[in-house]
Amino acid sequence: RTYVRYGGGVSAVPAPETPPDRRPGALPRRDPEARARLLEVARHTAPLVTARERIVEVPGPLGTLVPAIQRGTVTVVEGEPGAGATTLALALAGAVSRGGEWVAAVDPDGSLGGLALAEAGIAPERCAVVRRVPPDRWALVVAALLDGVTLVIADPPPQVRAADARRLVARARERAAMLVVTGPWPADAALRLHAEGSAWPGLGAGSGALGRATVRARLESRRGTRRAALDPLALGA
Repeated sequence: RTYVRYGGGVSAVPAPETPPDRRPGALPRRDPEARARLLEVARHTAPLVTARERIVEVPGPLGTLVPAIQRGTVTVVEGEPGAGATTLALALAGAVSRGGEWVAAVDPDGSLGGLALAEAGIAPERCAVVRRVPPDRWALVVAALLDGVTLVIADPPPQVRAADARRLVARARERAAMLVVTGPWPADAALRLHAEGSAWPGLGAGSGALGRATVRARLESRRGTRRAALDPLALGA
């Protein structure tokens, strides 16, 4: 009790009662009101990320088609086998790796080699490759990688579930990571890059020298459709 002295005597004034959740040794509250208050505080104290920091510029020849990719988005790269889809996906990862970021690749059949990564401009000391992931564990592995690296290349298993795809879109957005999917994708994507095959200039009608190949690519985004012919050997420069 707190005693206050007045001219006519001393009277007792009850001290304010300490809330139960603020008493020494009290456990934190877990009711919906306390959770909502905690989320509000976290929202106001989160680090500021400017719009420029959410954009990763793509240098080199690929930048003429894809000038930049945004953190927290999904890019789909599709094409027939041998058309150059993997080359384009690795070039996007190379642009992120050259900026000092970590990248990862989910390689179900174990065909992705270190030489291909190096030629794409990916720093081997900042790259993780996860091989031979079972189809029923694919979404779980990709989600775990999105928690720890900036960009993940993932070749989806046949008939990937739409619910799993939507969850990965949300995970990439939440973690401000980038997911590059090399195959059919039953969910939203910010960019869709189509490899339309290669051309070998230099050969004439029975004569000439075989020149360097070019990969024909088509980009589909909210801004429309663009096409370009890219030199695969210069994509990792």
